[in-house]
Amino acid sequence: MIQTLIIPGLNGSSDAHWQRHWARERPYSSVVEQEDWTCPVLTHWQAKLDEALSNTDGAFLVAHSLGCLLAASYASRHQAGLVRGVLMVAPCSLETTLKMHPCMIDFGAEPLERLPFPSLVVGSLNDPYMSVPQLERHVKAWGSDLATIGFAGHINVMSGFGRWPEGYDFFERLVRRSGSTEQWTTAAASHGAVARLSSL
Repeated sequence: MIQTLIIPGLNGSSDAHWQRHWARERPYSSVVEQEDWTCPVLTHWQAKLDEALSNTDGAFLVAHSLGCLLAASYASRHQAGLVRGVLMVAPCSLETTLKMHPCMIDFGAEPLERLPFPSLVVGSLNDPYMSVPQLERHVKAWGSDLATIGFAGHINVMSGFGRWPEGYDFFERLVRRSGSTEQWTTAAASHGAVARLSSL
């Protein structure tokens, strides 16, 4: 089975967030919990992800918002070899996020290195944390595929995304791109996601 590590963003993900639903519904999925969700420090968050990865033979990451930047920071880290692929949902611009949440985040520089593992970014056309030009810039720098799902806000509970079964379809695309031959069971198949998928 495919092991999946779920990475929330700033303030964590509430129990109603699609990431928590994912952890409850998907076999071999678990949330990488941080000691401090409200004042994140990159090195502290990396240490928790390092620990979680070290307990796997390799795992896919499912990240949201600031969690996407944590995943992107693994471009040149030794543990990148344990990352089989990353689904990045509603990544935030670090510059924009720092303006919206001043003096709360210590995440260093914007991570814009090309990623050595497959990645699929799911973005919104009206995300307050990342404009479309910023989204395209990040996707191009990371060497990711991009799927946009229309005017979906920050793809979180506030914008109407509690349980989000379409996310499983995007994950399956990522798994196929990675060339994984392991079985990944879909307990809740979904259809009809409107998306644009492209390589930038």
